Amino acid sequence: MAQSPARPAADTALPAEPTQANRFGKARTAQSGALLEDYVELISDLLTNGGEARPTDIARRLGVAHATTIKTIGRLKREGLAVAKPYRGVFLTEAGETLAARVRARHRVVVDLLLAVGVPSEAAESDAEGIEHHVSDATLAAFARFLKPRT
Repeated sequence: MAQSPARPAADTALPAEPTQANRFGKARTAQSGALLEDYVELISDLLTNGGEARPTDIARRLGVAHATTIKTIGRLKREGLAVAKPYRGVFLTEAGETLAARVRARHRVVVDLLLAVGVPSEAAESDAEGIEHHVSDATLAAFARFLKPRT
């Protein structure tokens, strides 16, 4: 005799359609923006540490094809976040630098929280790469408040 599926508990009921659609929409938007955020953060780091951010170096560090990097740099340029100079690499605009600083700060708060709850350092750094792009400002502020007494 086949068992009928268990009914979900009241606390696992689906949210209202508009609420759920909004949540998934936010996740898709964050995913799209995450790519640009990773690029501007890396470009900023490369410029700070080596004075230049060449597409080849960006592609190697992100583990993507050179063509993918060129396409994304084009998107960064269209969005006003970067400029590319022939034979000189990629540079961030003021808006790009502002975004890189914001992403770097978000990353640090997420890593610090993960470390505070006992996540090993390497896992915290790796996991923060995904979390930092999806966490809301309200949640990030709560993380920072939680960490405040520890600093």
